[in-house]
Amino acid sequence: MTTTSPVDEVVGLLRELRLPHMRGCAPDLLATAKAQRWDPAEVVRALLAEELAGRQASSIRSRRKAAGFPTGKTFEAWDETISSIPAPTQRALRSLEWLERHENIVVCGPSGTGKSHFLEALGHAAIDHGARVTWFSLEQLGHLVRAGRADDSTSKAIRRIMRSDVTVIDDIGLLPVTADTAEALYRVVDAAYEKRSIALSSNLHPAGFDELMPKTIANATVDRLLHHAHVVMTTGDSIRLTQATGGKGVTPLTT
Repeated sequence: MTTTSPVDEVVGLLRELRLPHMRGCAPDLLATAKAQRWDPAEVVRALLAEELAGRQASSIRSRRKAAGFPTGKTFEAWDETISSIPAPTQRALRSLEWLERHENIVVCGPSGTGKSHFLEALGHAAIDHGARVTWFSLEQLGHLVRAGRADDSTSKAIRRIMRSDVTVIDDIGLLPVTADTAEALYRVVDAAYEKRSIALSSNLHPAGFDELMPKTIANATVDRLLHHAHVVMTTGDSIRLTQATGGKGVTPLTT
């Protein structure tokens, strides 16, 4: 007749209780605790800390996947020194104080000046901070409106977007803005107003949005967007083009 060791019993109980992170570390941790004669309260604390850390890491992975980031760029790949955004502004935005106050960020400037990279990196930082983030192109938002008209689900789609603490809308001004995309932008900005944060990148300053969409809806959108917004202007040549012409766009081929 075989007997189950106390450690195996603990692992079995943790499995039934669905505490996977505690279960994974329990055998080694309990062996260490026994050898070093830990206080029982310290054993419990260590097990609970492992479970909490594991759950937090799992939550971050899930929220990062759900965000829909286009490339996965973070501040690890960001070079503060080559950005035209003033260093103090970069550091202030990276503090995420604006997120806690439900303020917006608008980054506008020429193509290739780091707008999307900066916003994506901020999005990753916000997730690490515990926030929920959703990334959209303006065309994707327009598709939601078009699809919603078929089954009257647009309002539901907007409410789902508003579950996020930050909605990132990327690259406004690159492509023509249809009536659907203009309506979608307005509805998201209006729904988020003073409740959630919007982070937006554009080739145009928002004051010029009436060049892209009907003046009435542009004015209503910009009025809500800029009321509690940090507007950041980027300048200079395309970073991508500079890297490409300098031979840094690709890894040299080997022969």
